[in-house]
Amino acid sequence: MKKVTYILISMIAIVVLQGCGAYSFSGINTTATSFQVNFFQNQAPIIIPGIDQTFTNQLQDLILNQTNLNLVTSDADLIYEGEIVQYYVAPTNATAQNTAAQNRLTVAINVRFYDTKNPDEDMEQQFSFFFDFGASQPETSIRDQAIAVIYERITQDILNATLAKW
Repeated sequence: MKKVTYILISMIAIVVLQGCGAYSFSGINTTATSFQVNFFQNQAPIIIPGIDQTFTNQLQDLILNQTNLNLVTSDADLIYEGEIVQYYVAPTNATAQNTAAQNRLTVAINVRFYDTKNPDEDMEQQFSFFFDFGASQPETSIRDQAIAVIYERITQDILNATLAKW
């Protein structure tokens, strides 16, 4: 009985260990070893200083943290570039007195992606997301929090569209 137990435990351990092998996204181009993120200029009608550099850095950090690609400044296998094309605040809900009860900050970013090893994967797409906040809060008081939430979603969407193919 002990022998059967040891064999059963050994087989389960082997199956579990094999299942924990190297994992990667199914859509990541395994021949690519490097990427570069060119500066995303703010070309929105409203210019907020620093949000362009923040986005560029956040996209670089996300790709570094979620892939095994190396960040380079030129001659990369994968190239990201684009611009911030929208930054605006608009009311979303009204009160009985016809004033805004809630506002929405929306940011849209146009992205061009180039895969130098596989040009069929090149793409250009606009990504956007929003952050809702109370009308009593000035936009300047929640801007950093809102930008962090918006950029987290947009950068993940960009990674999914370009590397994970989701």
